[in-house]
Amino acid sequence: HKWWSHNLCREMEYKVFGHDGQAFLAFPCQDGRFYDWENYHMFDVLAPLIDAGRIRVICVDGIDWETWSNKGGDKRWRIEQHERWFRYVTDELLPNVRCNDQQMFMTTGCSMGGFHAANFFFRRPDLFNGMLAMSGLYHASYGFEGYMDGLVYENSPQDFLQHMPSDHPWMQAYRERKIIFCVGQGRWEEELLWSTREMDRILKEKGVNNAWFDYWGYDVDHDWPSWRRQAPYFIDKMVP
Repeated sequence: HKWWSHNLCREMEYKVFGHDGQAFLAFPCQDGRFYDWENYHMFDVLAPLIDAGRIRVICVDGIDWETWSNKGGDKRWRIEQHERWFRYVTDELLPNVRCNDQQMFMTTGCSMGGFHAANFFFRRPDLFNGMLAMSGLYHASYGFEGYMDGLVYENSPQDFLQHMPSDHPWMQAYRERKIIFCVGQGRWEEELLWSTREMDRILKEKGVNNAWFDYWGYDVDHDWPSWRRQAPYFIDKMVP
């Protein structure tokens, strides 16, 4: 599907796999596109869940090369552009793919997509009833090292969750949702492992004890073969 985004002032594309069941927003890896989950054969392993009508997956297009990866660009413009993309997803894409007014979505993604999955979920638990983040990095200093303002803070889960009061209404929403973080301990996972452990610590301190943190072995690398094992394993447990 392709149509004009008023927030981004351009045509944006997405793909939908499945016709029924729990809807998932799938975010691409860093600088990835809406067709990456298909190209890297994620739907080969998710096909049984889709064919059974248990899940429907909407593959979101990204603009990371303008925002998080654009290290030489103006930092304020970059985070404002990210916010425009955030609003495109929440205000334009979701209403367009929602089957009914009450439908809620789950988020998922790998690597940078895992960050986006967590960031969208923790910022808007009124829209999302669960998340699966695989091998993500959950602090904004990755893209904005040495720079912090209100918008960057709002897009840094390790920061805003650390300072969110335990009795904040969002905290109760988190406690009622399905939250899964997964990370391997193999090649290229070191920093992601640290960030996942930090999220584990923060959520436990806030009493969000339903969050499931799963640490896979030293043979599990930061790569698509790992995520092809993890995605169907966890999603099968997230949906009826």
